[in-house]
Amino acid sequence: MQYKDYYQILGVEREAALPEIKKAYRKLARKYHPDISKEPDAEARMKDVNEAYAVLSDTEKRAAYDQLGRGYRSGQEFHPPPNWDAGFEFSSGDAGDFGDFFSQLFGRMGAGRRGGPFEAQAGGFRAQGDDHHAKVLLDVEDAFRGASRQISLRVPTMDADGRAVLNNRTLNVKIPKGVYEGQIIRLAGQGAPGLGGGKAGDLLLEVHFNPHPRFRVDGSNLHMSLPVAPWEAALGGVVTINLFDSELKVRIPQGLQSGQQLRLRGKGIPCATPGDLLLDIQIVLPPANSDKAKQLYETMARELAFDPRASHRS
Repeated sequence: MQYKDYYQILGVEREAALPEIKKAYRKLARKYHPDISKEPDAEARMKDVNEAYAVLSDTEKRAAYDQLGRGYRSGQEFHPPPNWDAGFEFSSGDAGDFGDFFSQLFGRMGAGRRGGPFEAQAGGFRAQGDDHHAKVLLDVEDAFRGASRQISLRVPTMDADGRAVLNNRTLNVKIPKGVYEGQIIRLAGQGAPGLGGGKAGDLLLEVHFNPHPRFRVDGSNLHMSLPVAPWEAALGGVVTINLFDSELKVRIPQGLQSGQQLRLRGKGIPCATPGDLLLDIQIVLPPANSDKAKQLYETMARELAFDPRASHRS
């Protein structure tokens, strides 16, 4: 995927205020609109102009784009860093229908409920506020224990000069035990304020997990690399795994090979339907760093009729 420099497409500086962006857009729209333009690539150029304007005229999208996009050149190979958007608070809205670059960055920003319909009342109208949405990063331990966490969110707003700025707000959030990857925690009344005394919208926190040194989260499942000794793999046995606040006894079947996987059902994230713990087997050889160890390896080499590459010769 190639990086798109939306400022370059509209021909404005990064510090441009909203009126300048609107003016540049109107000028380019007159030039490239397919119904009136004589340019051979008018349709493609107009699509890029519309996409750039959709981002730079939107306070939230522009703030997120500015945080992510510094240091990249237009056309440069680009992949968004993992969880680049964690901690951004977005309102619900139209995520647009543009190319891959736009979809990768902003495809989920339309999540959440739009404000309710206007209701007539004495002296004016009343409507419920929009839902807001934010991705938050938790620790895997929180899913097993539950927790109370202080979460800081960056809220894009527009300053008096029409430029996107980021403000911070902090919330105390109760994390339920059994929360899983992708789950939504709804905080009632923490979204956009209502109009005319209408109810505020909700804040939808989308759960993701920080990297863990031993576990990888996949929905409600956990993956873990399990080192085993050669004799454990060959002869079978029982090994102990530390799973946060508990210990699991795992039976190793005889003749286990590196790369095989053991599944412990119900030992993953303890949600309503518990996930599984998947153990990726890694056979670890003891080092031949002593005379005794070398002698043992030499004895195995002499007395075991074993060719690890036999299948390669067939």
